[in-house]
Amino acid sequence: MKYLNLSIVIPAFNENESLAELHKSITKSLKKRNLKYEIIFIDDGSEDSTWNEIEKILSLDKKTKGLKLKKNYGKSYALDAGFNLSEGKYVLTMDADLQDDPDEIYKLFKFINEKEFDLVSGWKKKRNDPLNKTIPSKFFNYVTRIFSGIKLNDFNCGIKIYKNEVIKSINLYGEMHRYIPLIAKWNGFRFIGEKIVNHNKRKYGKTKFGMERYIRGFLDLLSVSFVYRFKQRPMHFFGTLGVIFFLLGFFSFGLIIYEKLFKIYQNISIDLIRPVTEQPLFYVALVAIILGVQLFLVGFLSELIIQINSEKKRYKIEKTKNVK
Repeated sequence: MKYLNLSIVIPAFNENESLAELHKSITKSLKKRNLKYEIIFIDDGSEDSTWNEIEKILSLDKKTKGLKLKKNYGKSYALDAGFNLSEGKYVLTMDADLQDDPDEIYKLFKFINEKEFDLVSGWKKKRNDPLNKTIPSKFFNYVTRIFSGIKLNDFNCGIKIYKNEVIKSINLYGEMHRYIPLIAKWNGFRFIGEKIVNHNKRKYGKTKFGMERYIRGFLDLLSVSFVYRFKQRPMHFFGTLGVIFFLLGFFSFGLIIYEKLFKIYQNISIDLIRPVTEQPLFYVALVAIILGVQLFLVGFLSELIIQINSEKKRYKIEKTKNVK
């Protein structure tokens, strides 16, 4: 395998108008640089002629790879597929809509090399987007920054650069591409930087932005926090809850028995002592013990599933080109 400095991963969904111009701008920007690189286009199940445009580019440029997903799985799956193909020492991601400036590619590459970061995120400090997109984005970034403890201003920025070992250590799904810095941090890659980048106005097509993306994003933030904390040892979560409920039920039973024996000891008539099965606490204790056992079993089964099914992919590739 030949040595490559950089892999540029570009997911695209219905971006047929911008791809040729984007490719031309990237090659022009990097032509004067002593840089061995590859470009990887991923067609995320586009409904227009995006794949045809990619094929045209591939026929002219052998440094470029193409991959077409069976349907529109979403940006996270498209990036994950591109990451699996990347061979460069560093991997850069950017959007296909021309809003990410190709001239920022070498600047980010130089920055991560000099500062020896594990990853560097772009920061669109001056955004050329409407208010209905920028205001929710600022709120989203603020919440994510507080929750994650990572001091980034723009988690949503599409242009980022990573060491190859960073992206090879993660699996993406849902809207989790937004949280790659957080996932990387939890995987031990703590040197995370940020660099201000230029942001262009959208030239072609329509934005894929919608408020539902932020709702899904917040849900995925909760999900990724839970999954990455307990994915290797789910028994730590379910087992702990199971033990708590079991002990709660056990001590409740103990309290019922103690109360009954105490009343017998005081020579209270057996007819005046309420039967155990008529006491609400009995059923609370019974439910708690059953729930505790079930949670413990869920943790045990989760451990087995992780061992059996840890590397299964959830997307299907329809076509590849220039891929060995």
